[in-house]
Amino acid sequence: MLMVSLPFSASMPLARSLSVTSLSGLEDWDEEFDLDGAVLFEIAWEVANKVGGIYTVIQTKARLTSEEWGENYFLVGPYMESNVRTQVELIETTNPALRRTIDKMNSSGCKVYFGRWLIEGSPYVVLIDVAFTAWSLDRWKTELWESFSIGVPWFDREANDAVLFGFLTAWLLGEFAAQCEEPPHILAHFHEWLAGLGLMLCRQRRLPVATIFTTHATLLGRYLCAGNVDFYNNLSDFNMDKEAGDRQIYHRYCLERAAAHCAHVFTTVSQITAIEAEHLLKRKPDVVTPNGLNVKKFSAMHEFQNLHAHSKNRIQEFIRGHFYGHLDFNLDKCIFLFIAGRYEFSNKGADLFLEALARLNYLLRVNHSEVTVIAFFIMPARTNNFNVETLKGQAVRKQLWDTAQTVKEKFGKKLYESLLVGQLPDVSKMLDREDFTMMKRAIFATQRQCQPPICTHNMLEDSSDPILNCLRRIGLFNGSSDRVKVIFHPEFLSSTSPLLPMDYEEFVRGCHLGVFPSYYEPWGYTPAECTVMGIPSISTNLSGFGCFMEEHIADPTSYGIYIVDRRHRSVDESCNQLTSFLFQFCQQSRRQRIIQRNRTERLSDLLDWRYLGRYYVSARHMALAKTFPDTYYYEPQDPTSKQGFCYPRPASVPPSPALSRHSSPHHSEAEDDNDERYDEDMEAEKDRLNIRQPLALPYRNKNAPPYTSTASSGNSSPSSATSPPSSITSPPSSVSSEKN
Repeated sequence: MLMVSLPFSASMPLARSLSVTSLSGLEDWDEEFDLDGAVLFEIAWEVANKVGGIYTVIQTKARLTSEEWGENYFLVGPYMESNVRTQVELIETTNPALRRTIDKMNSSGCKVYFGRWLIEGSPYVVLIDVAFTAWSLDRWKTELWESFSIGVPWFDREANDAVLFGFLTAWLLGEFAAQCEEPPHILAHFHEWLAGLGLMLCRQRRLPVATIFTTHATLLGRYLCAGNVDFYNNLSDFNMDKEAGDRQIYHRYCLERAAAHCAHVFTTVSQITAIEAEHLLKRKPDVVTPNGLNVKKFSAMHEFQNLHAHSKNRIQEFIRGHFYGHLDFNLDKCIFLFIAGRYEFSNKGADLFLEALARLNYLLRVNHSEVTVIAFFIMPARTNNFNVETLKGQAVRKQLWDTAQTVKEKFGKKLYESLLVGQLPDVSKMLDREDFTMMKRAIFATQRQCQPPICTHNMLEDSSDPILNCLRRIGLFNGSSDRVKVIFHPEFLSSTSPLLPMDYEEFVRGCHLGVFPSYYEPWGYTPAECTVMGIPSISTNLSGFGCFMEEHIADPTSYGIYIVDRRHRSVDESCNQLTSFLFQFCQQSRRQRIIQRNRTERLSDLLDWRYLGRYYVSARHMALAKTFPDTYYYEPQDPTSKQGFCYPRPASVPPSPALSRHSSPHHSEAEDDNDERYDEDMEAEKDRLNIRQPLALPYRNKNAPPYTSTASSGNSSPSSATSPPSSITSPPSSVSSEKN
């Protein structure tokens, strides 16, 4: 049984969470809301430390938060020397209270660093060396047990780091409060269970700190889904303590659940994860904070179609080398699919994708389709080197290119000399015997006795690898009769790779469709990145991204957002639906794919932090008002109806053809007639009418000095509101200006 001391009544679950039905489902912010008296600390293990998706959340959100809070925004994370050397500029802080805090901690046996994180927005970072204070681990574990009845085993290094990091962050916040001349208004936002102990200690010590806890994925949910259980249909039936104990993560689960209950405001990243958290952590989130992106970073104006063509050509070059000797398909009629992410075979939906590819292969063959599908699996696994056969393919391709260039130069020189003397060239004399010998040798070098390799690397655990074993079972071996080819690239993409020299963004732009049929995906940055770059994608209604798009788009498929139902259908039915989506996509003409990419790219504004950041703004407002009711005012309201916006169905015919149409990508007269109805400018203007202005940040004086103070104790107990918040009224609608 979980035993945690909850000192405040506000730590109990609240009645209902903020509506996520629409982006405008938030209160109308008062632009005179003053943040000059508040300081924001955002605490996460992923600050300047790339270990997971939370790193992307914090990194991309930093610019918007810095604009809102100015000099009073500080990120807190662990000190990792290798990361600091390349990502952080160490400087002296200009905040007197924080400078005294860091000096006091350093003189007491800690190592705390201050600097600027070299990303967009250049936010301040406070980095704590947890290893330097490892001598305090046993003492702090004892205090953790005495205060919260949570014991951490000695062998769990990650949990030990969480204990050290938690006590050090609580020390930092408490010392900062003590160094303030006036009673401080501190807001601390903690991400994930690794940072959760600091929040618990803030509440237990009654520090004047407003706290927010965000879970990006529950620990138990990830473990249960990886165990092939019917997770979402049995959420209410799990014995949480037993399940966590069976998986030897009970102490981690206790830390996560206690942090969720101790926080003034509890948030999560999607509606599907909110349901999960309500059952597993026993508290309903107060606000759902969807993850966004800096759309400006990916925005390529109207050049994104050209970027797609350029990147696709680079992928085609790789394909020419990989399939040398078996290049019996037309590259101009190839469809490039990909799946990317952590190597979680079931959670990420790789199992469903492979089964759908086998069925798609059958459909394309029986329909005598001229389309060839090449599916890339970009999932890091344990390898020892590149596959020799794969490297040889690229070498053969380069040799053929060099041979063709040599012959072309000789041919061009003879042609030039013939034209100079006013004679038409004798084609039979343009190439001599030596040229033909060179070309024959090049052709013979492309002969290959084996099938093109599936994996680009030598796997350390080839016989037990889930993807390779599934490919053996379904019989996809890149044979000449297969219309679906598979390439497994078990490492992250890099522009310096000798095999596929492309970074991830460039590779995504060159593909036609991203496929992410995840079973467990609290948000899903991979389909979001596809959308921002104008690449259609397949997601599921068990991913946060898929649920978000279903709520905000009347007909997601028309905008290139295909959503597989994995919640209310059996595995076989979901697989058939995924196969149907893939087959329909293969039937599209080139013109239809261009139209669909235009529509997909227009959705990028929907994923901009300028819109989604308002959920974080609301959570902070709520936490400040609960903790400091005398200074900040928050009035929950109960709207009578849902307000917001939803992208309508496009005015023209959706680009996805019916299954009865032919599979050839050539245009038909009927398709040409339908395409005439498509007017990009008209559709884009209609979509702009359904999107709000970018987030108007709360007013703050840019020239105001940072929050300063001198040494005096400020340990007044914060009071917290206990009334449950309701859904909040939305601001008046407005039409956005021309998008970037």
